[in-house]
Amino acid sequence: MGTRGQRAYEIVSGGAPRDFNSLLAFIGLGSNLDNPRNQIDQALLVLDQASGVELIQVSSFYRSKPLLDMPGPDYLNIVCKINTSLDALELLDLCQHIENKQHRVRDVRWGSRTIDLDILLYGDEVHQTERLTIPHSEMINRSFVLLPLYEIEPALELPIIGPLKRCLEQLELSDIDKI
Repeated sequence: MGTRGQRAYEIVSGGAPRDFNSLLAFIGLGSNLDNPRNQIDQALLVLDQASGVELIQVSSFYRSKPLLDMPGPDYLNIVCKINTSLDALELLDLCQHIENKQHRVRDVRWGSRTIDLDILLYGDEVHQTERLTIPHSEMINRSFVLLPLYEIEPALELPIIGPLKRCLEQLELSDIDKI
């Protein structure tokens, strides 16, 4: 897939471009256990190889402390932009399949994890169900989501919420490092 430097990069898949009706979606990925960089790279590989998904762009890695001072090592986080022909629940199923395949354990809310995939945005759609909330309900409170999202899509308008830049200006950014 290539290496990540200090900047976001484009993913160029081998072979012919995929031909499907699709929309843009953004997924946040994070890990703080069992070689986090490798966990994220593995999840990106599975996403890119999934039917109905094309990985378009991936942010740099960002390091952050666990939420609410939970015990555990620092997290690595990225955001990726995809084209997908999957509906929102199918994309959620794929994300949860990847988490399960990488042994994600859900014992403690906001606890340490091998991998976490969150659908942040799904086109300009809004979803509110028991299984899925889009835009992601906590994204505007998380610098480790908004900074990498801003890196790859700075002019983004968040459904219901407004300009991404305005949300980012309201956050404390001293608790996150671009690596």
